Amino acid sequence: MSIKHCAVALLTLSAACAPQPSMAGDADRPAVVELYQSQGCSSCPPADAVLNRLADRRDVLALSFAVTYWDQLGWKDIFASPDFTQRQWDYAKAAGRGSVATPQMVINGRGVVNGGNPAEVDAAIRRFVRPAGEPMITADARSAAIAAGKGKAVLWLVRYDPRTIAVPIRAGENSGRTIAHRNIVRQLIKLGAWTGAPASFRLPPSPPGLAGAIIAQASVGGPIIAAHRI
Repeated sequence: MSIKHCAVALLTLSAACAPQPSMAGDADRPAVVELYQSQGCSSCPPADAVLNRLADRRDVLALSFAVTYWDQLGWKDIFASPDFTQRQWDYAKAAGRGSVATPQMVINGRGVVNGGNPAEVDAAIRRFVRPAGEPMITADARSAAIAAGKGKAVLWLVRYDPRTIAVPIRAGENSGRTIAHRNIVRQLIKLGAWTGAPASFRLPPSPPGLAGAIIAQASVGGPIIAAHRI
């Protein structure tokens, strides 16, 4: 083999052995994208549309959380919950922000974008990738388990409606519009703590028609370290 060919072979081998960039997620370990929105917010429909498209991606767990602080301004969001408003505030406080706003997308509990620009959202999904080596989560309709790993986390059960639900808005900033929602979160249930040792949790019965996922979060309002669809 010539020196030239040897050099080419070494370069090829080095490229093959070099660490490859992490994927944004995959079907077993999807990137978690949380949209905080309200039917009473005129800026939210573009972000709703982006999340609706993300709902088709198997490498993304797209979740729409309806918040309550627009409810007093003319239209009460039919999906809103104080628990979801509190979750958005938990993110704000953990990041040192003194306020919340809609629309807002939180990527893997690590990064925040407005959510109305598809290119910006895609870039954030690629940027805020969870580190490699996350603990494995398994789950079925009755139970969930998390394997041994490093760190600590809070485990959450999220149940959401995977259908497209078109809601006619009859008052407020979006009066006269019909807003289509997908993956609207209906339940957010704290399962318990994980301290690095294997742990399992019983799941409460699910209402008919809802899909589910398990999310492991390093702390309240902190980064998500693992996620798994049920």
